[in-house]
Amino acid sequence: MEELQKTALHDIHVARGARMVPFAGYSMPVQYEGVIAEHHCIRKDCGLFDVSHMGEVVVEGEGALAGLQWAMSNDLSKLVDGQALYTVMCTDNGGIVDDLIVYRERGDRYFLCINASRRHEDVAHLRETLSSFDCTVTDVSDEYGQIALQGPKAEAVLAKLTDLKFDDSFKAFFFCDTKVGSIEGVRVARTGYTGEDGVELYVASADAAALWEQLEEAGAEFGIKPCGLGARDTLRLEMKYALYGNDIDLEHNPIEAGLGWVVKLKKGEFRGSKAIEAYKAGDSKRRLVAFKMIGRGIPRKGYGLEVGGESVGVVTSGTHSPSLGEAIGLGYVSLEHAKVGTRLNVLVRGKSIEAEIVKPPFYKRDEV
Repeated sequence: MEELQKTALHDIHVARGARMVPFAGYSMPVQYEGVIAEHHCIRKDCGLFDVSHMGEVVVEGEGALAGLQWAMSNDLSKLVDGQALYTVMCTDNGGIVDDLIVYRERGDRYFLCINASRRHEDVAHLRETLSSFDCTVTDVSDEYGQIALQGPKAEAVLAKLTDLKFDDSFKAFFFCDTKVGSIEGVRVARTGYTGEDGVELYVASADAAALWEQLEEAGAEFGIKPCGLGARDTLRLEMKYALYGNDIDLEHNPIEAGLGWVVKLKKGEFRGSKAIEAYKAGDSKRRLVAFKMIGRGIPRKGYGLEVGGESVGVVTSGTHSPSLGEAIGLGYVSLEHAKVGTRLNVLVRGKSIEAEIVKPPFYKRDEV
């Protein structure tokens, strides 16, 4: 068995009593106090996630923009320095290699945050895809720790350590490199994976533990808690944020995954665009839908979906929503059964339980 890697924050997690689990080759905290308590902490106050297992890649050179425009579905030409963009990159047949965030440092240098489970595949794909462009692809993942500070009180915590404010000078999907507490050169990005406001902080691995402890100290009066991957999963699912390996993968394209909004066909041809255009025109026969359980039961990845006793799809993600007190899930169903309001049945451990397709996201801050 391959030995698990440890993030720079591993000892802190152990000291805080975290339950550690293997994930993407790393030993990661799945929970501390408990998933439900940590979930509510993010929704009501604020919390910290260690996401140092995520990958980071630098693409730079005169041909960096042109190369990334070919590799990515979204339009990077509209980015300014200090701005970020969510996108996917695809194979020639439109299958999703990964979803990621691209940060523009300057016109000839871009910083990419990629999924932990796709690090090596992504780097290989980028090097092959960009091989004819005048740019380099460098995997810098081992140089960084990454901490996500999320929740409605995240701004107040950050204000004790920096001069940053969540206003028009630092809008969503913008970033800057600044001093946070005593730590120089922290990349602060107003992004996240929870549906709450907050930031993701990229920091030199050697400084990650000190930054975490300073954030904990600054956030003590605001109820800050360390949070694990369990709460991160329930939070993202309430927002219908896709998880690679569950809801998106090489076998699914961005149109059927509901990610058509990050596909900019008008920007010009990019890798996979011809196939995606055909899917958009009607070749795609399935859709990723959100559903709530009507009967009692928790949907889980791999459970079957039926209409009238006939198989129409499969669950990709499911949980009991701590915010809503209901069981929710995502799954691919055949196109004719994908409309909001459609009743279907989930095969939960062999038992058929009724559910209904709903309009995402499940959780809306102004309604809960």
